[in-house]
Amino acid sequence: MSRIASQDVGEAAEHFVVVIPARYGSSRLPGKPLLDIAGQPMVVRVWQQAIASGAGRVVVATDDARILRAVEAAGGEALMTRVDHPSGTDRLAEVAETLGLSAETIVVNVQGDEPLLPPSAIAQVALRLGDDAEASIATLAEPISDIETLFNPNVVKVVRDIHGRALYFSRAPIPWNREAWDREQFAARPEALATDAWLRHLGLYAYRADFLAAYVDWLPSPLEQLEQLEQLRALHHGRHIQVGLARQAHPAGVDSVEDLERVRGLFAG
Repeated sequence: MSRIASQDVGEAAEHFVVVIPARYGSSRLPGKPLLDIAGQPMVVRVWQQAIASGAGRVVVATDDARILRAVEAAGGEALMTRVDHPSGTDRLAEVAETLGLSAETIVVNVQGDEPLLPPSAIAQVALRLGDDAEASIATLAEPISDIETLFNPNVVKVVRDIHGRALYFSRAPIPWNREAWDREQFAARPEALATDAWLRHLGLYAYRADFLAAYVDWLPSPLEQLEQLEQLRALHHGRHIQVGLARQAHPAGVDSVEDLERVRGLFAG
């Protein structure tokens, strides 16, 4: 672990809780949390990364007893949750209520299909939220360095204010370059991407527990429905989202058979 990463983990120790939502159902990879990676179920590999972050508590939130048993067999803590949650954020809210977390407790949502997630990233996002008392959420981003990523609607972009708080998230290439208004013109000005004006949002979040309690009572906002981005619901209600620049690369999670084989190869190597 790097010096910066070690510092983050040390400073964050015991100041946050990690919740790992892990559903059994998956259209591409049924039973994904239990798929084997070098002798351990994927969800256990994710749990191990979360434990290494220095979190005071790590809980796997699942809707399937097989996942619960796998986590407990590895020495972890797991909790059964409802099967009808519309999103992982709703599942987190149920866990925060069940555990009786205080309003200011920082809860980091770690996806159950990211066995390569650096522990320092988990610590960093928790620290980012802890450093901004007015923010309800913190997340991470990284600079975009190529045109294809910038114009890819499956890649979420974010713009920030002077305090590092999110102004907006979009699938569009924001901010829009007035002097290079399409892909071809932008490609002719590659120096623009040398700045950090274009940022790729990474799907790692830290929340205050009282925000989670409020969130589940809000209806989806119009912009959220247009972009299909849940975080826009928080901005719609005037909540602040801190966005830090990731200090370590954020490897891709497991969404396909090819992803699974890639991760298995990395663990085997």
